[in-house]
Amino acid sequence: MIIFPAIDLKDGVCVRLKKGVMEDATIFNTDPAAQARAFAEQGFQWLHCVDLNGAFAGRSANTDAIRAIRAAISLPIQLGGGIRDMAAVEGWLAAGITRVILGTAALTDPGFVKEAARKFPGQIVVGADAKGGKIATQGWAEVSQLTPVELGKRFEDAGVGAVLFTDIDGDGLLKGVNVAATAALARSLSIPVIASGGVGSIADIDALLEAKEPNIQGVVVGRALYDGRIDVGEALRRTAPRKN
Repeated sequence: MIIFPAIDLKDGVCVRLKKGVMEDATIFNTDPAAQARAFAEQGFQWLHCVDLNGAFAGRSANTDAIRAIRAAISLPIQLGGGIRDMAAVEGWLAAGITRVILGTAALTDPGFVKEAARKFPGQIVVGADAKGGKIATQGWAEVSQLTPVELGKRFEDAGVGAVLFTDIDGDGLLKGVNVAATAALARSLSIPVIASGGVGSIADIDALLEAKEPNIQGVVVGRALYDGRIDVGEALRRTAPRKN
């Protein structure tokens, strides 16, 4: 299982939000590129990056910071936030981003998401951000009537690389990842699922592993890493592929 350390960008710096509220942001590092290098040096194999301003604006807003992160590390990066059209997808992939996350567009323009997934197989991640069990969009400001399973089913045959499932109600609160909902989603879909939201300790990573759901590809970890609540070496050891 992959641990995706998270860099959330607001106004060019690394922050963590609580329950997706932009006004409730804690700054953890004013140098995103340095933070990315630190994660790479700790041994992580991927980086998860979100342009928070972009998610609300509907277009990329922290471009300079993202490009600096890309230049600073060789790790694959998955990027979300404000990517709403093919030009944006193509632009970021051409700039060296490995996978782009489409959240709001997955609900408002599924045809575009399917087209992008077919054009770039394995490089599109569908963001399924749930508030009260329903998909939220526009930077989590609006809530639909669609469930994560219903959203994921729309893209099963399109070549999507993964579904990123975020439990907004627990995001940034360190109260535990929603293992039951993540495992249920993973069982319901043929697309790999990435868990996100609420990881507070290595016990949450253990709980995901204990679910023994092979379709859970990984977990995004943010505040718990910045707060030092997780022993990185131990977490990476536990999630490393087992050698036969």
